[in-house]
This record gives sequence, structure tokens and C-alpha cells, in this order.
Amino acid sequence: MSDTHEGESDPVGLPSVLSEDVARFMIDPNLPPWAMGSIIAAMVGIGESRGLVPGSTTAEEWPECRLLPLGDDGTLGIVEYVIAEDAEPPQVVVTRILLY
Repeated sequence: MSDTHEGESDPVGLPSVLSEDVARFMIDPNLPPWAMGSIIAAMVGIGESRGLVPGSTTAEEWPECRLLPLGDDGTLGIVEYVIAEDAEPPQVVVTRILLY
């Protein structure tokens, strides 16, 4: 099965993989319900854009590591992720979610 559309040479999007800590965070019954929609929307945007989400920031020394604000102007928190294009298969790893 291919991740490319007919006529395109570059794959569309990258799968988002959760770190073990983020997976535990996402199934925690104490996760506030108001946060779920923003987190899922962020993860979809991260995958669809191959990690290059408008508004995300990067570290100078490690450009594959990015931070994405959650909610309007980051009022809900941040999502930290790593673009692993050289992994097999290429993917984006969500490494941390911090809610305010």
C-alpha cells in the first residue's frame, strides 16, 4: 500500500506515533475532556503537514524537535514532537503534551 497520490512523488503526511508517556497521558481518566479535541486536532495537523505545522517552533540545535501551541495562541498548552523522516518507516513521534 502506498502513501502517495497518483502523479505525486512525495508521500502525503506522516503517521503520528505516541511515546509511551504520551500514550499513558492520553488514556489517563483524569485527562480533562476539554483538552481532547485540541490534542487530536494538533496530532492530525502534525501528521498531515509532515510535522511542519504553521505556528510550530523549532530548536536551533535540533530542528527535528518542534513545539506546537495548543488552543488559541497556546492558551491550552503545547505538544512536543520529533520529525523522524530517516526512521523506517518515516514518522512523527509525539514526545510530550503539556496542558496549562
